[in-house]
Amino acid sequence: MLDQIDVKILRQLQANGRLSNQDLADQVALSPSACLRRVKTLEQEGYIDGYHALLNAPKLGYRVEAFVQVRIDQSNDDWHDQFIATIADLDEIADAYIITGNANYLLRIRARDFEHFSTFIIHTLNRIAGVRDIQSNMVMQNLKNNGKLLPLPNSVPK
Repeated sequence: MLDQIDVKILRQLQANGRLSNQDLADQVALSPSACLRRVKTLEQEGYIDGYHALLNAPKLGYRVEAFVQVRIDQSNDDWHDQFIATIADLDEIADAYIITGNANYLLRIRARDFEHFSTFIIHTLNRIAGVRDIQSNMVMQNLKNNGKLLPLPNSVPK
């Protein structure tokens, strides 16, 4: 069970995963050894999945982002497993979700340009066995991007 100090640690690390243990300990009012023990415990208990750098996609040449809904023909018994295995190694797919509604999956696609996106949809995604329908929504402008940041509570429920 998380306590107030754990939440403070998570909040600080989520804002800056590069904090030194000393700086983190100072910010949450713990000794460095106690802080390190808590961080290790949070990692071991699965509250912290990892530490990553957030890269600037447009600066790295990925100027197109789209959300793509995919509907699958479900007549094959292992349609889901086949689709998941096929998309696992497709670098253009940044995120993939199982969703409710008319489609089975929602994919977030990153591509260098519209030609790259179009080629990926037509020659890769559309050729996956069982794909029945694809609907694409191009991102025109990103208005809010929290990445994978979570809204942490200000206090821990008792």
